[in-house]
Amino acid sequence: MTEPNSPLLLGPLLRYVDESSAAVWVELASPADVIVAVAGRDHVAHTFTVHGHHYALVDIEGLDAGGTYPYTVACDGDQVWPPPDSSYPPSRIRTVGDDNRLRLAFGSCRTTAPHDAETNRSHGPDMLRALAHRLMRTDDVEWPTLVLLLGDQVYADETSEDMQEFIAGRRDIDEPPGEELLDYAEYGHLYRLAWTDPDTRWLLSTLPTAMIFDDHDIRDDWNTSDTWRRQMQETSWWQQRIVAGLGSYWVYQHIGNLSRREREDDPVWHKVLEAGRDGDAGDVLDAFATDADAKPASYRWSYHRDLGRTRLLMVDSRAARELDQKPRRMLDAAEADWLDDVLTGDVDHLLFGTSLPFLLPTGLHHLEAWNEAVAAGAWGRGAARVAERIRQAIDLEHWAAFQESFQRVARAMIDVADGRRGPSPATVIFLSGDVHHSYLADVRLKTKPASRMVQAVSSPIRNPMPRWARWMSAVSVRGFTKPVGMLAGRAARVRKLPFRWSITEGPWFDNTIAVLDIDGRHSDVRWHTAEVDGDEPARMRLLDSVRLS
Repeated sequence: MTEPNSPLLLGPLLRYVDESSAAVWVELASPADVIVAVAGRDHVAHTFTVHGHHYALVDIEGLDAGGTYPYTVACDGDQVWPPPDSSYPPSRIRTVGDDNRLRLAFGSCRTTAPHDAETNRSHGPDMLRALAHRLMRTDDVEWPTLVLLLGDQVYADETSEDMQEFIAGRRDIDEPPGEELLDYAEYGHLYRLAWTDPDTRWLLSTLPTAMIFDDHDIRDDWNTSDTWRRQMQETSWWQQRIVAGLGSYWVYQHIGNLSRREREDDPVWHKVLEAGRDGDAGDVLDAFATDADAKPASYRWSYHRDLGRTRLLMVDSRAARELDQKPRRMLDAAEADWLDDVLTGDVDHLLFGTSLPFLLPTGLHHLEAWNEAVAAGAWGRGAARVAERIRQAIDLEHWAAFQESFQRVARAMIDVADGRRGPSPATVIFLSGDVHHSYLADVRLKTKPASRMVQAVSSPIRNPMPRWARWMSAVSVRGFTKPVGMLAGRAARVRKLPFRWSITEGPWFDNTIAVLDIDGRHSDVRWHTAEVDGDEPARMRLLDSVRLS
């Protein structure tokens, strides 16, 4: 889709967008002035350099609410996007309207693999590409306002043949960490593989995205427990991996999540720009990432946006964990206090985006809560060692396995729904991915609240669960594990649930992307999968649609 010798290596990605402003992210082959032309005006930013890679984030301001603006990108005066032979519709910026209508697409877990017939049979169709094909055939009024990518957009520990070939060309792949990623250069190549497919590239250039990481962005089971962290720190390669993973995430995903004002308030942004404009900010970013990993409270990856009368929270459920404390917490004290401040009513809809589902099937929830209690010593040291092995073996590390944080957030959500934190929203919705199947869970509170509270999960975008594992998930969703989980939890003196919930729709094991439609205080959610015939473009198909309010 780009010229073979184009200076534009990656992007443009349309990132933060609100009623009057937008930000466009690019990676270039060499330092340059990047010019984004919108509505007859040029918006300019110079590149900054990190470990020999050159990036720019161009701010566009002065736009009208609900407007549509085609744009072009130039480097040092030469247009690089769209390329002259492009067959795609023009990339465009669509600002948030002032009519309280939104359409949010969301999903998680996307592996990078070819799109031929054989790979489609093994991996299923890529839902981002399927969405791109649909948008090309529809008027832009039907397009999502925003796409939420809820983790695992890249897999640092499960690499493709193309990624392995790149790794083998620069180090001995028989030495640890083998085919997994090691450093910043390898992360840069991983992102390039993930985002340069022509259809995906066009989609990311024309739909705004908000992102948050999950474990595979770094490594499977990232920050499962204090024991897990110590095991990783004993390896020869982990420190280099975590520094490169967090640093590259900051560049490729995080800074585009923020408004210009939020970036201006971020000291890391200023340090990287200062060091990277005429030099290389690699050491600056490495020092930041080292500190962010060692002291989670030193940096907040979570953020929020107010989209008209809808508040979107994107909550870090990985890097902010306190693992060496009792009780351990999903969110450190600073993160928890920030979340407490922004968990308010007086909006039409409160959306809680987090990669890990807040509400699992109740049987699995009880099992994870039991496991946390036993691993902490509720049944003695011997049982604690066994519980830790179980926790790592079968990934018992969701919100349910951090009961202190689960209970605190749940109580705050009850207050929101009951109107104790401002007028009650119409809906309180948890938006999540991670578990490689999709479902809707409905919450039942003791007293009838003004808000409907639900958990909506959409996963995977393209990384289907093995068929042998699907029956286990189906059993947990259907409730057959609930009595066992409850008995185990009681035996370990796990705290009672703050409310009840049940899976009312799903599970679906297809590759999916979900869409949440909001119109004033009305909302509905629907899940789409896709079908593909040979090498033909995938076509989206509706799985289910549910009215929420």
